[in-house]
Amino acid sequence: MENRKIIRFLAEVNQQSANALIGVVENLIRNKVKNILLLISSPGGSVFHGVSIYNFLKRAPINIETCNFGSVDSIASVIYCAGSKRYCVPNARFLIHSISFNIQGNASFEEKKLNEIIKGLKLDRENISKIIAENCQKKQEEIEKIMFEGTTYNPEEAKSFGLVTEIKEKLFEEGEEIIGIG
Repeated sequence: MENRKIIRFLAEVNQQSANALIGVVENLIRNKVKNILLLISSPGGSVFHGVSIYNFLKRAPINIETCNFGSVDSIASVIYCAGSKRYCVPNARFLIHSISFNIQGNASFEEKKLNEIIKGLKLDRENISKIIAENCQKKQEEIEKIMFEGTTYNPEEAKSFGLVTEIKEKLFEEGEEIIGIG
């Protein structure tokens, strides 16, 4: 593809990797790049950072295609949805599951704080299910059910579901520059 750059994102989704990815995309936009192929293999991570990456990529003035070259799990599936076309290799996998909240140490919460946490988790679930539903032409309720069950898809299942647009053997052409993150 003319005027295309490739970004390889092989990282957990966190503040550092989000800043790195968004920074690379901003730089490519400044340099008048028109197309990006985002190769993704990620165990997921922070919902906050994953949704932020998705919103940035989906609304940036550049064409972005995504490709799962290993495993796109959890919030990484939301980032994957930012692609105008979404590819994967034949032996990739996808994992969509419910939201979790980690408590470290001997934390204690009063009822008001617990209610705030629960409302935040519900909103995160709604945002994630809405993003996946819109990009797969599914109903949000269907995605929420899939999230609660925890579902793993192989490439053929993901394509049938509407997550993948094409299964490809070849990731990119010889000689194309790759910018690595992670």
